[in-house]
Order: sequence, then C-alpha cells, then structure tokens
Amino acid sequence: MERIQDRINEQSPWEHITEGNKIFEAATAREFCTGEWRTSTPVFEREKCKQCLLCVPVCPDSSIPVSAGKRADFDYEHCKGCGICAKVCPFGAITMREGK
Repeated sequence: MERIQDRINEQSPWEHITEGNKIFEAATAREFCTGEWRTSTPVFEREKCKQCLLCVPVCPDSSIPVSAGKRADFDYEHCKGCGICAKVCPFGAITMREGK
C-alpha cells in the first residue's frame, strides 16, 4: 500500500514550495506576520489593567510587549488570538472579540 506522504511528495516536490513557506530555523516567528491566522482578537482595556503582568508569560506568541515594567497593547502582527491572556487576567482588562 502506497503511503499518503509518498503520494504528496510526488505531487508537490520540495522545489515547488512557495516563498512564504520558507523556514530556515526554529524560533523565527517574529520574522513572519502570523497574526493573519487569528479568528478572535484580544482587546486590551487599559483603564482596567492593574499591570500585574500575569498575561505576559502565558502568551505563547510573546505578543504582549512590556516596557519599563508596564505592558503595552498587543502585537497584533503576531498574536494568533488563542485567548489564554483573557482567561488569566483577574481584572477583566482583556476581552476576546470575534474576527481580526
């Protein structure tokens, strides 16, 4: 029985992969705008935020920038909208909105 992967490789050899699929090494996500994959968007409500920074370490995409000990708005070019940050925020400063 022919393996599916073998059939895919025959139909699409690696030489025909488009420019957008080039990944030369691990940890290069910052070089690609992966936020366009997002189906839900986190909304930061600055007035509710107490700067506890609990959201920062749980973000799998490092999309919550911190400067001088304070968090800023999201890096939407890399945020994939998983919603983990909204779940850990004890002050309701992050809500999720459908769409980009």
